[in-house]
Amino acid sequence: MTRSRIAVLAVLVLVAGALLAFDASPFLSLDHLRQQQAALEQWRAARPWLAASSYFAIYVAVTALSLPGAALMTLAGGAMFGLLWGTILVSFASTLGATAAFLVSRFLLREAVHGRFGERLRAINAGMEREGAFYLFTLRLVPAFPFFAINVLMGLTPMKTRTFYWVSQAGMLAGTVVYVNAGTQLAKLESMEGIFSPGLLASFAALGVFPLLARRLVEAVRARRVYAGWSKPARFDRNLVVIGAGSAGLVSAYIAAALRARVTLIEKHRMGGDCLYTGCVPSKALIRSARLLSHIRRSQEFGIRSASAEFDLADVMDRVQCVIRAIEPHDSVERYSALGVECMQGEARIVSPWEVEVSTAAGTRRLSSRGIVVAAGARPFVPAIPGIEDTGYLTSETLWGLRSLPQRLLVLGGGPVGCELAQCFARLGSRVTHVEMQPRLMMREDPEVSELVAQRFRQEGVDVRTGHRALRFEREGDDKVMVAEHDGREVRMGFDLLLCAVGRVANTTGYGLEALGIPVSANRAVEVNPFMATKYPNIYACGDVAGPWQFTHTASHTAWYAAVNALFGTWHRFRADFSVIPWATFTEPEVARVGLNETEAKEKGIAHEVTVYGMDGLDRAIADGEAHGFVKVLTVPGKDRILGATIVGEHAGDLITEFVTAMKNGIGLNRILGTIHVYPTLAEANKFVAGNWKRAHAPAGALKWLERYHAWMRG
Repeated sequence: MTRSRIAVLAVLVLVAGALLAFDASPFLSLDHLRQQQAALEQWRAARPWLAASSYFAIYVAVTALSLPGAALMTLAGGAMFGLLWGTILVSFASTLGATAAFLVSRFLLREAVHGRFGERLRAINAGMEREGAFYLFTLRLVPAFPFFAINVLMGLTPMKTRTFYWVSQAGMLAGTVVYVNAGTQLAKLESMEGIFSPGLLASFAALGVFPLLARRLVEAVRARRVYAGWSKPARFDRNLVVIGAGSAGLVSAYIAAALRARVTLIEKHRMGGDCLYTGCVPSKALIRSARLLSHIRRSQEFGIRSASAEFDLADVMDRVQCVIRAIEPHDSVERYSALGVECMQGEARIVSPWEVEVSTAAGTRRLSSRGIVVAAGARPFVPAIPGIEDTGYLTSETLWGLRSLPQRLLVLGGGPVGCELAQCFARLGSRVTHVEMQPRLMMREDPEVSELVAQRFRQEGVDVRTGHRALRFEREGDDKVMVAEHDGREVRMGFDLLLCAVGRVANTTGYGLEALGIPVSANRAVEVNPFMATKYPNIYACGDVAGPWQFTHTASHTAWYAAVNALFGTWHRFRADFSVIPWATFTEPEVARVGLNETEAKEKGIAHEVTVYGMDGLDRAIADGEAHGFVKVLTVPGKDRILGATIVGEHAGDLITEFVTAMKNGIGLNRILGTIHVYPTLAEANKFVAGNWKRAHAPAGALKWLERYHAWMRG
């Protein structure tokens, strides 16, 4: 704590100590105020300006220091100065005092609180920036929550001081009038509870309902502006129309049908979307085949003198297609039709906030719906590098038609997709050059994670080139070359086939968003609010097209909010929860994470402790020949509350689930340590990292006394 903060805190402590030493309780009672009412009135009549200024100053001080007695002083203001002047004095004095308390809280506490709870407060701060003024106004209108607590808590938020002042002034005015008016009737009050007579309680109840009514009114005005120029149908054919039958669209349609809504699901290509045909399913099938080959090459590690395999890429790709066909029925038209979803194949276009036009083989149909969910997905992003179109390329979308193994494969992009496929093709026999512009692979993970993956890649023959920025592509006769910049010089890399895996971009064009003026965010996704709604309150977006995470499991997660809010948002809406989002990269070693990692915690200045358990000491990992990697957990300093976890090693994507569950349900490392884990399993690593945390926080003093106790017991 800085000297200035210490000085301010010392002054507050001295004032508080002085007030505690001087027992003011007899003077802070209704009886005393009633007894002194005549004397106070005479003093005010004799010295009106001195009385008003003294009262004003004392009220500001009491409020600024968050001392008890503000309610009684408000009554005194009514008794001494009447309804008009009492209201004016109390209104300005209370607002100035509250603002002073707000600033003191910000000066003394905000830095420390944000340093300790910054990650958890981020969502709250974002909400305060959007609707903080309205939220504060609501709290001020309803005197059920202590005003001094509001002053302190608001000081911890990013709310501007001037906003806090004018909202407090306006919000407290109605309550101030009620209390000052009660003060004018001081002689009739038998107790403080008398303030809350049926009439006054009805007034406060009306004040409590007012913010809700005001909010609805504001929303109605906004909606009227948004929908201006559009003609709303008198009735609707459907409750919900979903555009896109990928992971998000399927879940949205399923939920609507399960809730007995009439829902139509429109897909222009194939049910199941990218995940089934070009993403998760085919890539994991390919990874499984490539991993089998890697294990055959390691046969001597497992006591097998020799083992070999003959294969053809065409056969491997045939197996990939077999896996897809096995899973297809889960996402089929037949299944969803049986669930009550109307499935249509065609191109959808939103022509009004309530109407979707569908072009099918049989013609064009226009559907009306009370709600619309956009789940149009995303596609591989291909950067505009000179020459890339001339030399040709494949993406994660077009790769699956490959039938012969490229001798030299250049993989551009060091994210999850690029890493998974680079290792796959190296294991299948291609000479892989893996190029990443950033200084290391998998930049979202901690440096030691990236290094473990890169080391494994190099051991398996992958030529990892980090810090290389692609400048252009050229042809030299029959040869293809990529020219990259590295450390200020040009580097040339020859290849036979280019796999571009530099990321994905949301599909936001071609189906009517532009005509409706629905904006796109900075990350090129459909702009949505915390309820997954777009500019139009009845049009929602979810999955990859909206983000903020482009994972299949988060697509399903956001689809729930989009569907439920689209169906019931008139009455109640649910705010999407992104507080605990896990993900995994299925390389070997596998990498999985949830919450903060160490790099992010340092960048954001979030106080944390790090506990690590190395998989090289885990019995099952040793038995499996996979004794590598680690479990790393970030916790609140001195506590077992989990801020995040990273696992590198065998089946990391499965093991991370225990930490996801713990974080979602507020379970700490002590509870994980106390949970029985089957032996021998990889899941024991989660228990052992909790044990490492426990040993680091063992009570040294208590253990010394225990040692003395046991020595005494031995005689």
